[in-house]
Amino acid sequence: MRFGTQGGRFVLLAEGRVLDVHAASGGDLPQEPVAALERWDDVRAFAASADWTAAEALDQSRLGPPVPHPRQVFAVALNYRPHAAEAGYVPPEAPLLFTKFPTCITGPVATVELPEGKVDWEIEVVAVIGRGGYRLGKAQAWDAVAGITCGQDLSERVLQLAGTPAQFSLGKSYPGFGPTGPVAVTPDELPDRDDIGFASWLDGEPLQRGRTSEMIFPVDELVAWLSGVCPLLPGDLVFTGTPAGVGNRMQPPRYLEPGQTLVSRVEGAGEIRQHFVAGKAK
Repeated sequence: MRFGTQGGRFVLLAEGRVLDVHAASGGDLPQEPVAALERWDDVRAFAASADWTAAEALDQSRLGPPVPHPRQVFAVALNYRPHAAEAGYVPPEAPLLFTKFPTCITGPVATVELPEGKVDWEIEVVAVIGRGGYRLGKAQAWDAVAGITCGQDLSERVLQLAGTPAQFSLGKSYPGFGPTGPVAVTPDELPDRDDIGFASWLDGEPLQRGRTSEMIFPVDELVAWLSGVCPLLPGDLVFTGTPAGVGNRMQPPRYLEPGQTLVSRVEGAGEIRQHFVAGKAK
């Protein structure tokens, strides 16, 4: 099953068509995405026998982020050994977490203003929480996940690394710095939920490539670990980490510039695209 949003409303997608869940369920299921994910079991039951007669043809330009207003956005640092090495760190023994503030979340196709500083790319596979829960065991973790989508953890490195110790969250939370989409795909639709391929390109030039099987801490371990501290809520997002190939570790370093277009793709979830423009002067 693939799900997402169109005009802020929760929809299912299949074979080039879009089904508005609220309308097709006769108003039984919510139109608001977080509210729909709070009734995840009901959504799954509805999807299994839904009447697609009223479905519309898919218009990719109308799709928004799978969860436009998540309550919690978690992000994982140094979750791929080559990225830890290029950053000059020893691979962590436990997950390293920070947050992206929810107002940075945007849809799969966006124009992003570049603030002052040095803005970098980080492709990530993003887990969308469905049932959620608190103190989940690893064996329960995948059941807490509604789907997987594509994301970019865009990062302004000057603000991110300012201070001793450095703080991460603000530099990763400018408007548009959390693009996600175009859809979320349920884990059962993937050939192997623990081995998902992904890649990114800047103006057609390959940047990053990886597979989630290369993670230090896989999705189920991350979800279980996080839920041991914070109750995971329907609609929460978990940015699961980026592989090697970020700009600030290149020689010489490279950063995003006005006029460039970044394309990122995750198997099963599809492609997102951000075009960058100069930010307005303060």
